[in-house]
Amino acid sequence: MPPVATAADNAALLRQQVLPVVKIRGEDYRVEPDTAVDLAKWPTAIEPVYHSRQNYEQLLQRHTRQLSHLQDLLYASNRHALLVIFQAMDAAGKDGAIKHVMSGVNPQGCQVYSFKHPSAEELSHDFLWRTTRVLPERGRIGIFNRSYYEEVLIVRVHPELLAAEDLPEDAMQTRHFWHQRYRSITDLESHLHRSGTRIVKFFLHVSAEEQRKRLLARIDDPHKNWKFSLSDLQERRLWDRYVRAYEHCLGATTSRAAPWYIVPADDKKSARLIISTILLETLAALRMQFPKLDARRRGELRKLRGLLTK
Repeated sequence: MPPVATAADNAALLRQQVLPVVKIRGEDYRVEPDTAVDLAKWPTAIEPVYHSRQNYEQLLQRHTRQLSHLQDLLYASNRHALLVIFQAMDAAGKDGAIKHVMSGVNPQGCQVYSFKHPSAEELSHDFLWRTTRVLPERGRIGIFNRSYYEEVLIVRVHPELLAAEDLPEDAMQTRHFWHQRYRSITDLESHLHRSGTRIVKFFLHVSAEEQRKRLLARIDDPHKNWKFSLSDLQERRLWDRYVRAYEHCLGATTSRAAPWYIVPADDKKSARLIISTILLETLAALRMQFPKLDARRRGELRKLRGLLTK
């Protein structure tokens, strides 16, 4: 026999029914072109965009179903590709966002790449080569967990890494070096946009205090020990330098063709719902349709159906 609902249960249910829907607008998190970025003015925490854990799970499930449908359209129409880029400080939640937001997509049409320290072969090419090789083809979704933007972020914070790239001396000595790299990136992204690839770039904006808590959790929780490394603490000491590098990068490389979104990431659940909403908006804007058959093709299918029903 099912348990009898109490007055408190009924009141809680009534409150859930009348709670207003929290509206998520991607434009609220988008970095507009030709604007200087001051990350201190962008929040790392906001009011949750969900009412409860159950509400969060319902919303995320709805979003993943919609993403699955739009992925089918993307593949069937075969006119566009989607490239999703994630950048963030350590422990900001990139892996979890990818895992949860993309949980409903068909893995056959989605590829995830994580870019670590470049190999000797990769260092012998230009800095965009290793990522360009694995760009998504039309009809597919590509996800870069870190990306070519590392070349204007970690390399800018650690300029000694440039020595391993064996660049010409005159290229390294120019005072416009970083702006030239930004230009190389934006030129590539403009080219990809014209060719049908839609690019969405997420910076997961986590606070230093929240990062500290998450790093401690990696030490204290045996199931998370594998996530922690000494380099996490070493890079944390360079927090201010990374902030400045991100500010320069976000302002210089956002565009209408390939916008940056600064996502408050202290609350992982809100961040995931914001990310999934922006992806839905991006794909829906393509106004994709399943291919329409002409009269000849419909006739062929009728004949084939006749063969199968004999």
